[in-house]
Amino acid sequence: MHAIRIHGHGGIETLQWEELPQPQPKAGELRVRVEAAGVNFLDIYQRTGLYALTLPAILGQEIAGIVEAVGPGVAGFKVGERIATARALGGYAEETIVPAAQALAVPAGVTSQQAAALMLQGMTAHYLACSTFPLKAGDTAVVHAAAGGVGLLLVQIAKRRGARVIATAGTADKAMLARQAGADETILYREEDFSAAVKRLTDGKGADVVYDAVGKDTFEGSLNSLRPRGLMVSYGNASGPVAPFPALLLGQKGSLFLTRPTLNHYTLTRAELEGRAQDLFQWVADGSLNLRIGATFPLAQAAEAQRALQARETTGKILLLP
Repeated sequence: MHAIRIHGHGGIETLQWEELPQPQPKAGELRVRVEAAGVNFLDIYQRTGLYALTLPAILGQEIAGIVEAVGPGVAGFKVGERIATARALGGYAEETIVPAAQALAVPAGVTSQQAAALMLQGMTAHYLACSTFPLKAGDTAVVHAAAGGVGLLLVQIAKRRGARVIATAGTADKAMLARQAGADETILYREEDFSAAVKRLTDGKGADVVYDAVGKDTFEGSLNSLRPRGLMVSYGNASGPVAPFPALLLGQKGSLFLTRPTLNHYTLTRAELEGRAQDLFQWVADGSLNLRIGATFPLAQAAEAQRALQARETTGKILLLP
């Protein structure tokens, strides 16, 4: 089988197209023929070494595909079944291994491309809006990178829960996508100070919560956008990691709360994992959640897919198709 593998951390030139032996499932594992694999900033962080990997490594954790073999001790899955996961052991590949405990059956009303697009970004949007800060009617949320893979889904789920959404975007076209997803207000952050705009749009009060996947470039402005005792949710590093800062700063800016969540800690139990997935699958199947697949690339073009994502040239979800 073929896969994209790295032997060292660095730029996109480290992504190598290689022929490798077919993986064999161990106890508690499935071998899956990959039909679609998600491309995420997590993959870029791992490729660059921000999140170190044991090398050599096949990148990618988010996939959907067909079960080809079932390892010893696995119950509840069979050969030929479609599954999806955010925990594949190397998803940039024609075939991969998936821990059965992290696999989710894909219902008939959801395509494999849709399922792959939901496993990381959809589940992230779900826990951000439903658990990290459980939005409700009357809340105001700021969503950065609102035209991205998580952003477009987060805007929709936030509106589903009754919140007012202020979305930021880098271009007018991206702002339009955020509005189409339901955002009440949009801010072009390259043209105006987004924190001042948020304060203006909230009559000087500030937002209840800011969802920030950008990181270094927006961190202080996000803090400045919050009401007293508001929550800053820093869940990504698209512009680079946030620099160390004194905890006193949170007090100076309004006794703010700060959290740095990850999907692992919001899917700690099988019930929680399945519950989030079932919501997302149902919303996509019934048409109440619009899933935008912005671009697809052949597996061999993984480097170009990562380049486009890192350059912020894309909207919605990017998929690799083996």
